Amino acid sequence: MEKAERRNAGLNTFGPGAQALFHTCLGLFALLCIVPFLFVIIISFTSEDSIRQIGYSFTPLGWSTQAYNYVFQLGGALWRSYFNSFLITIVGTLLSVMICVLYSYPLYRRDYKYRGFFNFLSFFTMIFGGGLVPTFVVCKTLLGLSDNYAALIVPLLFSPFNVIVMRTFFQTTVPRELIEASTIDGAGEYRTLFQVVLPVVKPGIATIALLNALAFWNEWFLSLLYITKNMDVIPLQYLLMRMQRNADFLAKNAGMLGADAAKAARNLPSQSLKMALVVFIVVPIACAYPFFQRYVVAGLTVGSVKG
Repeated sequence: MEKAERRNAGLNTFGPGAQALFHTCLGLFALLCIVPFLFVIIISFTSEDSIRQIGYSFTPLGWSTQAYNYVFQLGGALWRSYFNSFLITIVGTLLSVMICVLYSYPLYRRDYKYRGFFNFLSFFTMIFGGGLVPTFVVCKTLLGLSDNYAALIVPLLFSPFNVIVMRTFFQTTVPRELIEASTIDGAGEYRTLFQVVLPVVKPGIATIALLNALAFWNEWFLSLLYITKNMDVIPLQYLLMRMQRNADFLAKNAGMLGADAAKAARNLPSQSLKMALVVFIVVPIACAYPFFQRYVVAGLTVGSVKG
């Protein structure tokens, strides 16, 4: 028995040379993931003259903060949109995760009478959608989602894909004996869910929360549809998209403007501005990712080791 264990342990170990090779490959892969973002930061600080002469480069001919100065000219509107994005992302993520858990948990329970119907209902909406026009009519006319925070949160609250992922996570993580033991101990359905089941599926909840947070943080199309008057509720992504669109319009139509306006339009940091906007959008969500990472990794490795 001991010889077999030593033999199996030897098969699962690698020599120093192999370990060094694996570490080198992983280091190169990590570098390939980091370099593009570093390149974006470099371009955002590159002068427009350098971009016109040699294009994008790790070693530009000149440096400039003109793109960031252009963004900071927004003043209070920029920080207001940052606040809106954080508010929409936090509230939307909490509500969507709660809805996802409360919907997927009954689908996991085999003793739930209507689980087949609700399984079909969520799956059906993944294949067939009402389309943009009916969705717009329902949200704006029937639900009154216009020029308010609800218009940017409610349409994204339910995701059939996340429900299927969470239901599968329940099935592969939570043993049915745990539910039976909780029932024998006299726990009700809500107590079983919140005190017994949810602590076991924290990695799955964190994974769903991360997916929802990314969806809410990157969303700008809802603002284009439903925000027409109250610009105080627009998120950062929509504000920066409008800024980039205005800068592109001025750059393309510089010849049709007056001499002074045309000169100002030509001096706009159109190329470096795009990269600066990427930095403004990516940095906050990149800083939040490490808080979810350990749960996401745990969720990915669930089931890989036999208990």
